Amino acid sequence: MGIIEGVAPAAAADVPYVPDERAVVRKAAVRLLPFLFFLYIIAYLDRVNVGFAKLAMNDLPWFTEAVYGTGAGIFFFGYFLFEVPSNLILQRVGARRWIMRIMLSWGVVAMAMALANSVPTFYALRFALGLAEAGFFPGVLLYLTYWFTARERARVIALFMTANSVAFIFGGPLSGWLMKTPILPGMTGWQQMFILEGLPAILMGFVVLAYLPDGPKDAKWLTPAERELIEARVHSGAESTKSVSGHAPASLLAAVAQPTVALLCMTFFFLVAGMYGISMWLPQIIAAMAPKDDLIRVGLLTAIPYTAAGVIMVANGFHSDRTGERRWHIAIPAAVGALGLVASALFASSPALSLAALSVAAGGMWATLGPFW
Repeated sequence: MGIIEGVAPAAAADVPYVPDERAVVRKAAVRLLPFLFFLYIIAYLDRVNVGFAKLAMNDLPWFTEAVYGTGAGIFFFGYFLFEVPSNLILQRVGARRWIMRIMLSWGVVAMAMALANSVPTFYALRFALGLAEAGFFPGVLLYLTYWFTARERARVIALFMTANSVAFIFGGPLSGWLMKTPILPGMTGWQQMFILEGLPAILMGFVVLAYLPDGPKDAKWLTPAERELIEARVHSGAESTKSVSGHAPASLLAAVAQPTVALLCMTFFFLVAGMYGISMWLPQIIAAMAPKDDLIRVGLLTAIPYTAAGVIMVANGFHSDRTGERRWHIAIPAAVGALGLVASALFASSPALSLAALSVAAGGMWATLGPFW
């Protein structure tokens, strides 16, 4: 019994194509995460390379420990002021153009750090750097909600945020090498470092414009069915990406007034206090363990705590997603991080033990980030 001439069997093409959900999510992750990861490496390096510059800037007559501490902190005044407005603008104008603007502006200011020649200029440039970079990290977190559901975000965010560990693993030795190797004529080592480490942000800003879609609906590398699948997943139920309504001020005030938001803010405040205590001061701590002026060795030693942080952060994020549990995946690592900081102070007379304790502290505190967000 063959096919009746001129009549085809029921065509498989009549059956609607349903893409495999896991394959589509993996496709989006492979396309987006490595790129965003690289951008965050650049952002974090430009944010904290002042810790390496300080090793050479200590010789400047106007530069003191108090000036450095104030300048390191003043970055976050600008950052604080513009984080929420930046995300509201990103929603309005689109991720691609706004992230490009952020990168161009922070790249210019990061390079301008080479011009710091007094306390006021140092403070002004650090404030401007925070203002310029403010929207990048919260903007990327918002952008990831366009692509991934809540049950996937701990591991996705953990993978993305390992970039700040990698920024130190490779950025530490790089910063030390740039400060010791003459490349730009007429520049001191720290000036050269600021210029050469700020330039990639400007270059990658233009790449963002060409590479990054505003959302799934603009991703030409997805089929129409795949775009619909991703949008349906993130818009279903509580996964709506529309986190702010048309009445933004009222919505924002209502959000801030919730006790849960206040608790989360307080939790993150203390986490960041510990994390930046390590980030900003680790080069100075390590310098006491290395021969004088051996900046390359300082950079290599700073990679040790951040290697531990990156590995533990990803493992904790994956386990949190697998179990669906968040609170203990934040509380236990945070407590371990606190104990590591205390131990690093108690072991201050032993460089090796102090570095080991700082590695424990970094691993604990960074491990909280995926489940927290």
